[in-house]
Amino acid sequence: MNNWFFWALLSAVFAGATAVLAKVGVENVDSNLATAVRTTVVLVFAWGVVLATRATSGIPTMSRRTWLFLALSGVATGLSWLCYFRALQLGPAAKVAPVDKLSVVFVLVFAAMFLGEALTWRTALGGALITMGAVVLAWR
Repeated sequence: MNNWFFWALLSAVFAGATAVLAKVGVENVDSNLATAVRTTVVLVFAWGVVLATRATSGIPTMSRRTWLFLALSGVATGLSWLCYFRALQLGPAAKVAPVDKLSVVFVLVFAAMFLGEALTWRTALGGALITMGAVVLAWR
């Protein structure tokens, strides 16, 4: 299926499961160690999918720019996961996850600033609603 909405919704379902599973997983273990274990599983799983789908043929054609931005994205992902697991260790998943989803608001702003994507009244309203929702859910 090549519908972006389907895949985005499926991503949201798995991300929701991730929060609950990770909250249990970080009990009684250093959050950095928990992140490393999770990352190892993701690494093995991702390469398994690449090998199973025979997608390795694209490696030689990847440009330096692609490598650079994928590497930077990986660093950002790693930092995000480290912070997320620490937050899960310290707080309730039902409050941590909504604050983490403020990433959507940052995507709207960064996409407008760096990718030239439109920041319309609809995206601004949506971002404001997401922000308000995160605040309401995280409020004591």
